[in-house]
Amino acid sequence: MITSKMIDQQISSIMEKLKTRQKLDGSWKFCFEGGLMTDAFMIMTLRALDIKNEEQLIKILTERLLNTQTNTGSWKAFPDEKDGNLSATIQAYCALLFSGFFTPSYPTLKKAEQFIREKGGLSNSHFMTKWMLAVTGLYPWPSLFYVPMTFLLIPKSFPMNFYQFSAYARIHFIPMIIAANKKFTVTSPFTPNVQHLFVRSSNDTLRLPFRSEVLFLNEMKNLLKLPEHLHRLGYQRAESYILKRLEADGTLYSYASSTLFMIFALLSLGYKKKSPTILNAINSLKQLVSPECNGIHLENSTSTVWDTALISYALQEANFPEQNIIDKSIFYLLTKQHTKKGDWKIHNPNVQPGGWGFSHNNTINPDNDDTSVVLRALTRKARSDALVYNAWNKGVTYLLSMQNSDGGWAAFEKDTNLEILTYIPLENAKDAAIDPSTADLTGRTLEFLGTYAGMTKNHPSIKAAIHWLEQNQEKNGSWYGRWGVCYIYGTWAAITGLLAVGVSPQSCIIQKALNWLESIQLYNGGWGESCISSNVKHYTPLSFSTPSQTSWALDALIQSNAYRKKSVQIGLAHLLDPSSFTQEALSYPTGIGLPGQFYINYHSYQLIFPLLTMAHYKQKMAKEGNVFVQQRKASTFYFS
Repeated sequence: MITSKMIDQQISSIMEKLKTRQKLDGSWKFCFEGGLMTDAFMIMTLRALDIKNEEQLIKILTERLLNTQTNTGSWKAFPDEKDGNLSATIQAYCALLFSGFFTPSYPTLKKAEQFIREKGGLSNSHFMTKWMLAVTGLYPWPSLFYVPMTFLLIPKSFPMNFYQFSAYARIHFIPMIIAANKKFTVTSPFTPNVQHLFVRSSNDTLRLPFRSEVLFLNEMKNLLKLPEHLHRLGYQRAESYILKRLEADGTLYSYASSTLFMIFALLSLGYKKKSPTILNAINSLKQLVSPECNGIHLENSTSTVWDTALISYALQEANFPEQNIIDKSIFYLLTKQHTKKGDWKIHNPNVQPGGWGFSHNNTINPDNDDTSVVLRALTRKARSDALVYNAWNKGVTYLLSMQNSDGGWAAFEKDTNLEILTYIPLENAKDAAIDPSTADLTGRTLEFLGTYAGMTKNHPSIKAAIHWLEQNQEKNGSWYGRWGVCYIYGTWAAITGLLAVGVSPQSCIIQKALNWLESIQLYNGGWGESCISSNVKHYTPLSFSTPSQTSWALDALIQSNAYRKKSVQIGLAHLLDPSSFTQEALSYPTGIGLPGQFYINYHSYQLIFPLLTMAHYKQKMAKEGNVFVQQRKASTFYFS
């Protein structure tokens, strides 16, 4: 039986760890570890541009790459990926050659070469990998591939226009298309020869890196017929699009990946290597190199706002006694509220800025998940502080306005879910080209609106969201989560969101989901789901449990008043014993950037979500003993 003392001790231990990690500005900064792509592409960029005085950084990044190679010679996108990941292996292999510290005869590179050739060579890699190889002179640009920049000139009022793509697709596609259209290549004395990685076959030798999808390509062919001056105008529009979305530190939209792509795009437009924009971009990338990622790693962005909001919220849920630390975090979050209209205004023009972004340097690309979690952190303080309440009110107004027409919430923008765009001839088009409603975003938004804004299932917006979740529940009772791994994440978000707005724990939709969660509990009492789930789109278990996934499942059960059940008790016993989680479990990625390619190990999650789950368990037990302090209800606003 779990005792209050056991819970209190673990809560106190986590609180103390978090307390010591807070920065002077009130934020928390944990590693946002996103795989090897950024490290490899950074090495290739520095060497291709022949950037001087970066030997030490390149050497450290190459050491990290070597340390993550498997015994078979491959690299993986996630630890239990079968065999290995061809694109990741090609990225690492080419970066190590580009570094100048290794030759193809180096033993570990020979093993990697064998793996790459066995998997079909360079032409079988992901389109982003092929783009990077082409722009650095390692892969021939396909002669037939061309996306007219006049696509950017299509009015926003037309059914299919550039702004129907998701925000994260647009910010990467634009620089990629510019360089690809111009067949731009930059080489240096460090450029290696990788001809031995081309595998010729009877099927396809140097095939197009993109599958031929007739519907979309026909539209592109029609755009090619437009007058030449419109094509020139299209390039000007593309350049302007990029420059207007530079953050103050020189990053493009705060992402390392889009910044790396931008560098080559601008070079293809005639920018010099030493132009201020290029130099600022290089310096901004160096600022994203973190020493706190079990070594040196180029983070694709920081997760500072996300981590700070989650930690502040979790500490408050756990009745953290030191208000000054909470106040510092709230002040930091207030400084990060967006004041400028970003691209989200295209589909939502009649609302003022009020959201929050993910990283410390994000000022124009807010997302709904960060907005809702920051609002959780602000709610209690907003009751007594007019400044905080004003920010809170703007944030809630913004969040409600971002609800999609189908009733759900997406990640970044409103109603950017045009299905035809998923047919573009690119891998991951269905995952990245559009930004549809998802169970995790919809559930987490409902959880905020119900618990902290006092909204219930009788409100029209809430009714629509509930209906969306009902329609998108899997047959087995789970929900797919887009931004976390995967069905456990989506199911936790959906359950807690539905409960928060007044759906009964005894309802069929909740009971079906709870039964599914209990059915996948592992022998040790925990929960663990493989990143494979995001590829095959059905639940795939791990052989071990992870702290975050165990916490998500337990929190869903606890919030459903199932906290006395055996499944919860053995799950909590497992969670309370840090030694029961292996190092593999502690480092396993439970966040998703791009399925099959980019997974995230949030270093903060092994503290945040156990703390949150134990705090909620303690609240339920206290309520049962009639000593429950109406902490959460007292912090609720009734927003209509």
